[in-house]
Formats: sequence, structure tokens, C-alpha cells
Amino acid sequence: MSRNARINTLLLLAVAALAVLPLVLGLGDHKEEPFTGADGEAEAAITELEPDYEPWFTPLYEPPSGEIESALFSLQAALGAGVLAYYFGLRKGRRQGEERAAAERAGSRTPDGETAASSVPGSRSEGPDATTTAP
Repeated sequence: MSRNARINTLLLLAVAALAVLPLVLGLGDHKEEPFTGADGEAEAAITELEPDYEPWFTPLYEPPSGEIESALFSLQAALGAGVLAYYFGLRKGRRQGEERAAAERAGSRTPDGETAASSVPGSRSEGPDATTTAP
């Protein structure tokens, strides 16, 4: 198993443990809603400490139900994941393109013994041993 595969496996196990351990250990069993968001808990703590507190701002949009709020949150997470995947894919593609270009400039050879430029369909070899002619 390569080093990267081991690291990925350990990271996957750590994420799984973070998701499963709170359920297994019964964290939050003493609460009516054990896994509510931080917003609800912060609001409860503020109300307990300062009953007359008034928020500085109001939300721009208040979803009509919890289901719609969850759907919007999921949509936001999916869009964020898509943007990150696009960015990392773009970086990897650029890096691979730069590596190919550097290999072609260096005149590296393919396993067939041909130069990288002559193995590309439609490309012409340049130099004294060029056997192809332009159409």
C-alpha cells in the first residue's frame, strides 16, 4: 500500500469515527434535540443570560419551514463541493499539461522508441531525419 493510500485510509477512518462516535457514546442523550445546530444553542444561551437581548440584524430570507431550510443548506453544500472539485480538477489538469509540455520539449521517448512529438497523430517530426512531408 502506497503512502498516499495509507494517508487516505487513515483520513477516511478519522472522518467515519467523527460521524459515528457521538452516536455510539450517546453524546447529547440528555437533550430534547441532541444534534441541533450551533445557531439554536447560541440563541438559547443568549436568551438565558440576557432575556431582553434584541438581535442587531435580521435574516435577509427566512425559509417557511425547516425542510426548505435543510434543502437550501444541502444545495449550498453541493455547490461548494462542485466549486472545490472544479478547482482541484483544473489544477491537476494544468499540472499534467505542463508535465506533458515539458516532456515534449525535452524530447523524451515513448515506450515505442518514438519521440513524444512523433507519437501524436497529425504531428510532424522536425529535423534532418524527418520523413513526413506537409500535404
